[in-house]
Amino acid sequence: MFSVTVRDHMMVAHSFRGEVFGPAQGLHGATFVVDATFRRAELDADGIVVDIGRATEELRAILAELNYRNLDDEPAFAGVNTTTEVLCRTVADRLAERAHTGGLGPGARELAGITVTLHESHIAWASYERSL
Repeated sequence: MFSVTVRDHMMVAHSFRGEVFGPAQGLHGATFVVDATFRRAELDADGIVVDIGRATEELRAILAELNYRNLDDEPAFAGVNTTTEVLCRTVADRLAERAHTGGLGPGARELAGITVTLHESHIAWASYERSL
């Protein structure tokens, strides 16, 4: 399996519901380094997994929809704890949609999967992997 990873970052504010979150139940900020990894079994006719430039642009555009936002106020997250894991899935699903609609180029329709990792710090991160 071949893979290509692109990276960006985002800053959000949010709060959590539930005793398990302790002090994070209050409004707080988070800065995430975001890695998006694209996988396919065979390279396309140009010898690539996905166009790195397009993948970078699409990841940046998706993160721009979340960057500098209070996620508690975003309709897409109404009633949802925007945990690192949930945000991984959100970004991966949005990238998958762009792959299916051609935003990542025609070769991206042959991708096998996408993994999105959000790094909360240098010692903690979460990932979501999905098939395409």
